[in-house]
Amino acid sequence: MSGYGTGRESEELTFAAPPPVRGGAFARTWWGRAWLKALDDTALDGRQVKAGRQRARAGAVGAVSVRPGRITAVVQDPDGSAYRGDVLVRVLTDEEWDRLLDLAVDSAGHIAALLDHEVPPHLVEDAAGVGVDLLPGVGDLEPECGCGAWDHCPHTAALCHQMARILDEDPFALLLIRGRGQRAVVDALQARSAARAGGGTGTEAPREAGTGSAPAGVSAAEAYALRDILPPLPAVPVPEAAPGEPPSLDTETDPEPGVEPAALEFLAADTAARAHRLLTELLAGRAAPPGVAATGLSVAEDAVRLAAGGPPAWVAGRLAARTGRSRAGLELATRAWRWGGAPALAVLEESWAPDEAALARAAARLAEAWEEGEVPELSRSGARWTAAGGEAQLRLGEDGRWWPYRFEGGVWSPVGPADRDPAAALTTATGEGEDGE
Repeated sequence: MSGYGTGRESEELTFAAPPPVRGGAFARTWWGRAWLKALDDTALDGRQVKAGRQRARAGAVGAVSVRPGRITAVVQDPDGSAYRGDVLVRVLTDEEWDRLLDLAVDSAGHIAALLDHEVPPHLVEDAAGVGVDLLPGVGDLEPECGCGAWDHCPHTAALCHQMARILDEDPFALLLIRGRGQRAVVDALQARSAARAGGGTGTEAPREAGTGSAPAGVSAAEAYALRDILPPLPAVPVPEAAPGEPPSLDTETDPEPGVEPAALEFLAADTAARAHRLLTELLAGRAAPPGVAATGLSVAEDAVRLAAGGPPAWVAGRLAARTGRSRAGLELATRAWRWGGAPALAVLEESWAPDEAALARAAARLAEAWEEGEVPELSRSGARWTAAGGEAQLRLGEDGRWWPYRFEGGVWSPVGPADRDPAAALTTATGEGEDGE
């Protein structure tokens, strides 16, 4: 559907008659539906509204003229007779326009949405909060028809349905009905934006010191009154079964010095896999696995995160070399990462001096967990407590959690996730209960 000016844009637009509508909702945008709700709330006879909807679906509405305060079209009846129908809407005052434009300038998102032919819900809410009704409400669509009806008839109802389709495509038509066309609105927004950028305030009255530039909030009563015109929440998206494949960088053009296409392809694939995992867990209502949502990592930590994803051998070798680790050392680091991300890696590679009170509480808890005389003997060295026999160990992280370790292959290796309870972590470290799993 397209509109064309028949005079100055601020005065009138004419929208050609579209083809008939074959099923489905008559309006697809929330503001188009709000327009039709105003018709339903205004008309006294729902049968007239239904008859008008049928005429609009059948393509009986001719070209629609839109100008400040009025929309007009000729509507045909099934018997071939035709009547001119008009619907009148109140034009905003200059003072109301100033308030509306100031609200739009306060948010770059409002302007971007309008220029993208969308009506942002928050603009409508904010406008209502300062007493400007942008969308029509009960009694705002006043009918006039050549058929002589004093209330909405099939002709004006058909015109209103046709207008909802127009608003779907061009919400600036709503602003024109309220008094100003697209060019006038855009020019006013640009002037206000330029004035703000230059330190001025355009036509806005100076704000009191300390009040800030943010618009006032909306009262609960106003928010509740807007419940029927706000758009419904979108359906929860269904993630793809697997992340997308990154584009191949193997082209005939030689890369710049220092740029390795294979390495970039690996990083792109890793990013896609992480994004897919995060989205899948989020939509399922679960927390992201350790390390997947890690941010603010050091180069050394991010190298371990990449290695934990099972990269090709040449990538793993390079990650080990660049972080000063042997291949075995990198494998041990990735094992820790898989159990708990950066905190688990820090427990593996760093030592620290914990608070004595925390150690005393842990000792008391261990004593409570076993019968008298059966408490495991532990040699303590700061944050690392080793069980008698030297095959199990507890390590305390700076976040207060205990990590189970076991001496395997000549090195201490993490063997499970952290636990706030040192007794539970020690059970994991010693392997007790594994036969029953």
